[in-house]
Amino acid sequence: MQVLVTGAAGQLGTEAAAVFAGAGHDVVAAGHDRLDVGDRDAVLGAITSLRPDVVLHAAAWTAVDACEADPDRAWRVNALGCRYVADACRRTGAHLCAVSTDYVFDGAQPEPYTEWDRPNPQCVYGRSKEAGERELLALAPGAAVVRTSWLAGATGANFVKTMLRLAAGDGVVPVVDDQHGCPTFARDLAEGIGRIVAARLPGLFHMTNQGATTWWGLARATFVLAGADEDRVVPISTDQLTPPRPARRPANSVLDNTALRLAGLPLLADHRDALARLVKELQG
Repeated sequence: MQVLVTGAAGQLGTEAAAVFAGAGHDVVAAGHDRLDVGDRDAVLGAITSLRPDVVLHAAAWTAVDACEADPDRAWRVNALGCRYVADACRRTGAHLCAVSTDYVFDGAQPEPYTEWDRPNPQCVYGRSKEAGERELLALAPGAAVVRTSWLAGATGANFVKTMLRLAAGDGVVPVVDDQHGCPTFARDLAEGIGRIVAARLPGLFHMTNQGATTWWGLARATFVLAGADEDRVVPISTDQLTPPRPARRPANSVLDNTALRLAGLPLLADHRDALARLVKELQG
C-alpha cells in the first residue's frame, strides 16, 4: 500500500517512514519543507493527487513553551492542520492514523490515564493538540488517534540526548522529580503504529513503552548506561526550575495502554530495555 507520512523529518516520522518502507510499502515522506499541514490548499492538493491508502499524520508543532508565546501558530498547525488532513482523507477514503500527546490531560489524578478519561489540557500546546484530536475523530470516519508521551529517538533533539551530553561533562545536573510519565522510544512507537494501521483500527489509543518513572529517574538511568556517575543527577521540584517554564506540565502523565491491552494487541517493550538500545545506538 502507499503510505503518506506527514512530519517525516521528526523523531517519529523518520522512524515511521523506515518501518513502513521496511514492511514493503510505498512511502511518501513529507517533512514540513515539502508539506505545510497548516496550508489547506497544500494538504488537499497533496492527498487528493497522491490518493494514498494510509496517512500517518505525525506533523505537529511540539515546542511546548514556544506555543505559549505564539498560540496562533500552535492552533494553525496542531488543530487546523488536523482538520485539513482529516477532510482530505475523508474525501479520498484514505485510512488516517494521527499522533497526539499526554499533554491533553491536566495531570491531577493520581492513577494512570485511560483513553476514556476526560481531557483537561493546561497549556496552549495541550489545548491545540486536544482540539486536533476532536477534528480528526469528527471528520475522518474510522480514524485512529495514538496518544504517546516523553518521546525520544535517534533523530532530532530530546531528553535522552541532552542527558548523554551532560553525562560526558562534569558537575551536578538538577532534574525534575515531581513529573511522572512513561518514556516512549520512536522506533518502538512506529512499529506499534504500524500494527494499528495494518488492522485499520479506529478510535483512541494510548501507546507508550511500559513502566513509569520521573524525569530524574530517566536521567539517572541514562547516566548509568553512559557509564557516568548517576549521583551527579540531583532531584528538584518543578517550582525550583530556573528559569521557570512558560507552559504548565502535567504532574502525572502516565498513560495506561488500556485499549491496546483489551484489544489483545502487543504492548511496547519496557522503557528501560528501549532506553538501553537507544543509548547504545547513539553512543555507537
